[in-house]
Amino acid sequence: MTMRESPQRSAPSAQQEDRGDVMATGCPSREILRHVTSLWGVLVLVALTENTYRFGALRRTIGGVSERMLAQTLRLLEQDGLVKRTAYDVIPPHVEYSLTPPGREAAAHVAELTDWIERHYETLNSEQTA
Repeated sequence: MTMRESPQRSAPSAQQEDRGDVMATGCPSREILRHVTSLWGVLVLVALTENTYRFGALRRTIGGVSERMLAQTLRLLEQDGLVKRTAYDVIPPHVEYSLTPPGREAAAHVAELTDWIERHYETLNSEQTA
């Protein structure tokens, strides 16, 4: 049995105390999970693995995202510490978005998932229609 499966937990180690528990109803890590695994969150993280983008270029890279949804997603991922927003003091305003070190780590994981989905799309799609 793992720690999550065990009905009686032993005293947590120092390392475990620093972790969230996404299985717990009130755990704040669920909000970060929701932001990272949303459609737009995944696509923003994957896009930013390849480049630093200005808002308009990022929007063009991620097909179908509205300005509102992109702005909201970037704001949430920035609050979570995964995306860095750099504003340059020039006219017109120039803002760039890039990944923070934790953002690069999270992006690597979601990129693996998106790559797996792309590689297995036909199989998965045929299972759905069978």
